[in-house]
Amino acid sequence: MAKLIGSIYRRALKPILFLVDAEKVHDAFTSSGVFLGKYKTMRAITRGLFAYKNPRLEQAVLGIKFANPIGLSAGFDKDAKLTDIMPEVGFGFEEVGSVTGEPCEGNPKPRMWRLPKLGSIVVHYGLKNEGCEKIAARLSTKKFKLPIGTNVAKTNNVACAETEAGIADYAKAFAALKDIGDYFTVNISCPNAYGGEPFVDPVRLDLLLTRLDQIPTKKPVFLKLSPDLSNEILDALIDVCAKHRVHGFICTNLTKENKEANEIRLKGGLSGRMVKQLSDDQIAYIYNKTKGKYVIIGCGGVFTAKDTFHKIQLGATLVEIITGMIFEGPQLIGEINRGLARLMDQHGFKNISEAIGTLNKPNV
Repeated sequence: MAKLIGSIYRRALKPILFLVDAEKVHDAFTSSGVFLGKYKTMRAITRGLFAYKNPRLEQAVLGIKFANPIGLSAGFDKDAKLTDIMPEVGFGFEEVGSVTGEPCEGNPKPRMWRLPKLGSIVVHYGLKNEGCEKIAARLSTKKFKLPIGTNVAKTNNVACAETEAGIADYAKAFAALKDIGDYFTVNISCPNAYGGEPFVDPVRLDLLLTRLDQIPTKKPVFLKLSPDLSNEILDALIDVCAKHRVHGFICTNLTKENKEANEIRLKGGLSGRMVKQLSDDQIAYIYNKTKGKYVIIGCGGVFTAKDTFHKIQLGATLVEIITGMIFEGPQLIGEINRGLARLMDQHGFKNISEAIGTLNKPNV
């Protein structure tokens, strides 16, 4: 069934969808997902068409149970409206947001373009979301069927460009979501916001994490990193994180460092295959550098089970996806999980956790 759905999507539906503005298609799919998630029958049909379960893919990570290692990356469900339907599509977890302290309209349209030949999407949304107060109010009474990560960032406006104001904005979103969901992601790497990425600077990051440390929460905290950071900067950021409540890293966000794609002269960061190698390299570096101390969530260029398995073998415990699903179809999540089970058989692993870091044993 998955192969049939994928073939129909790629041969019939995608060519039509790719003729329409990317943001309009995204909004239409969001509306459809909200509708499907409202009704028990629709959820059951979706689950029957897409979901795949295998106990060998289950893991307990930082006290959180994941049914499988494939998650929806932040940036797709910006306002956390799809948490009812994503478990039925087959995801093991979902990350919502980025959520900012204040409502944010994002950058001017158009702000998303597909690059089919490069297997990539140019994203220039600029952290569009309804703001932490509205999103927290919507989620406060919900019960989730899968682990939910709440991704927080600073509002994309002039008022939050100054360091203290930016920290206060992060803290507002963090506090609003402190009891909602299962883990936090602190996004310091959006390439499309006013003022750039100021908290990539170790001194500013230290100030930010010091403030967030003061907000009580039981949720683990991840830091989402840019793929364009040098190893020297990564070392400095890891040193800062060692002094604070940081449990892991998401590797990575969008890249702006691609000569071939930049020649097209579109504003924004690149996802998909254009970031794959950068993501893989950063996963391997951090896993080796920290001797596996931190939980790593791999993100970038995942189109197949082999892509996923490779990230896990480099050191990722979990893997997130968006672009691969857009290019290949929603059945991809189930296809990847089936493929992971086959790859585990080939390598003799009883549980997916046994594969973590097997291509990248830390130096001791």
